[in-house]
Amino acid sequence: MATRGSGSSRFSRHTVLVAAALRRAGFATLLLDLLTKAEAADCRNVLNIPLLARRLDLATTAARRAAPDPRLPLGFFGTGVAAAAALAAASVRADVAAIVSCGGRPDRAGPALTAVGAATLLIVGGRDTGVLALNRAACQALHSEHRLEIIPGATHLFEEPGALDAVVILARDWFRTHLALQAAEIEDHVF
Repeated sequence: MATRGSGSSRFSRHTVLVAAALRRAGFATLLLDLLTKAEAADCRNVLNIPLLARRLDLATTAARRAAPDPRLPLGFFGTGVAAAAALAAASVRADVAAIVSCGGRPDRAGPALTAVGAATLLIVGGRDTGVLALNRAACQALHSEHRLEIIPGATHLFEEPGALDAVVILARDWFRTHLALQAAEIEDHVF
């Protein structure tokens, strides 16, 4: 599930490109805006991580119910504050195997970081120094498997040549590894 925190951003070029690349890699994807356009106009909503996390949790539950096999491995890909929502939602869901935060604000997840059980990849542009510092601090709070990947020369939106390609490769490989591990655990319990 790929998430963004503000209305209509589901159609942003970067989000669509990442989702398409993950689909080509064999992952089912669902793009979500966690706020309507009207809600996104109020910055209090955009930064309301409990609201965003609850919406992601509800959407995940609905997607699980609609899936042909509700036991399919689950991962979250979030950008900006939606990455904090993904972490907060995962902190109360045992079925999330992997999270990828791209230019995210994991610090906004607050104490929920310590309860995240999913393997978490934090991707930050090397020239996005403020967000990089916040992600380094978040690594100290995460108790689950996690890794910080820095894309050299990239800024917050990863618009530099090759930067978004690097994000896609890192996310794809993280999901391949960690969603496959969850799938194997599910099979072990079934047979």
